[in-house]
Amino acid sequence: MTDTATGPGTDPGPTTERDEIEARLSALWGAPVTATVPSAMPGGASRQTTRFTAHCADRTRDLVLRRDPAGPAGAAAMALEAAVMTTAAAAGVPVPELVDSGDSLGGNPYLVMGHVDGEVIPRRLLRGDAFAAVRPDLAAQFGEVAARIHTMGPDAVPGLVRQDPIEALRALAERWDSPRPSVEMGIRWLEEHRVAPSGDTVVHGDLRNGNVIVGPEGIRAVLDWELVHRGDPVEDLGWLCVKAWRFGALPPVGGFGSRSQLLDAYAKVAGSRPTDEQLHWWEVYASLRWVLICRQQAAVHLEGPGDSLEHAVIGRRVCEAEFDLLLALGLTAPETVADPLATVDAAAPDTLARGAVPHDAPDADHLLAVVERALADGELGGAVPAGRARFLTKVAANALRIARREALLAADLTAAHRARLEALGLTTDVEFADAIRSGRAAADAPETVHAVVAAVRDKLLVANPRYLGQPAAPAIG
Repeated sequence: MTDTATGPGTDPGPTTERDEIEARLSALWGAPVTATVPSAMPGGASRQTTRFTAHCADRTRDLVLRRDPAGPAGAAAMALEAAVMTTAAAAGVPVPELVDSGDSLGGNPYLVMGHVDGEVIPRRLLRGDAFAAVRPDLAAQFGEVAARIHTMGPDAVPGLVRQDPIEALRALAERWDSPRPSVEMGIRWLEEHRVAPSGDTVVHGDLRNGNVIVGPEGIRAVLDWELVHRGDPVEDLGWLCVKAWRFGALPPVGGFGSRSQLLDAYAKVAGSRPTDEQLHWWEVYASLRWVLICRQQAAVHLEGPGDSLEHAVIGRRVCEAEFDLLLALGLTAPETVADPLATVDAAAPDTLARGAVPHDAPDADHLLAVVERALADGELGGAVPAGRARFLTKVAANALRIARREALLAADLTAAHRARLEALGLTTDVEFADAIRSGRAAADAPETVHAVVAAVRDKLLVANPRYLGQPAAPAIG
């Protein structure tokens, strides 16, 4: 369907995305189909995700369109995602119905899926009254769903690749990050404590709170299969327990429940129960992987063709993932600290506004504070922004807070970091990371641990001091 009437001598205009959807579904359903204009949905960092309604003589369906913005280069990955969703459905994994898929819709490979009602936003799932009754069951439900995924024979999905997990981390680090002492420390620990593989299965690769649709009765669908691969099934369980997916809640499995609930439910379906040692190794692995993925997302801003406020801020919050890695390794503990801005913001206005010679008042920090408050209160534009715009104003306010803390603390923290490196006979983090990797600096030596932990804590003091005080989940075992 086009938006312009056609007739003899009339140019029908260019084919639209909606035209292509209608043509595809008309062919599939054997009847003329009309569709609403697709509208953007939240989420979907690596895929363009939109929702529309399709009508024909015998049905009306709410559908979801996912497209790979990489164009033809992403066709193989999208075809693999379609194949694994079909196999998953046959294995009893709750997934959206795959309605159509192909190499090109508007030049991009695509999937069309049935829309599944429910909630995906983690903070609502963890705090909303509508999910209070089911929340205690969700850790076990994740275990059951993971086990169903792992019953899928990897040979049933052609094209799945299995890679050595540590080699995969190395490749990710070399592609997206400069040498980083915490990363080298984590890799060294993984090498020295490597556990025996528990199997060879389909691995979802991103199974977590936020990638499932949940209704009042529990998990209705597993989403976002683009990282699917072949590997050790415990990888999915370790990823479920990454601290980032708890969104401030304490229980280790997505903020919902205990590891025992996860593993007990998993064993009922899978027929075997991973050991605490295996799960811990994969939790450390997952925490380190998240450090590198955050760096990858930051590179979208640093190396991409345009600015991305969200990805820029992610770059400064990589230290949160580093801190989680150190927690998983048992090398540090949460500690409540005061936000350095608290004292500044409590100061008298004339103190805040004094100028720095040769500049007139108000000073740079005061100007940053004014912009921060305007963004945080939604004052810009004359109205409180909604949806994505409101989210981005909060991101902007956070960016300003980070900049203010850095301006206040940079000199002292830089001097302290240089002193720690000098005590080790080093001058840069690159040298430090290389020393850990080569063994010249023992990863478990007290002076090495102190230098890495102190550096990550200092970075967090600037990026997000509240994060330092978030409670850690109980240790395994």
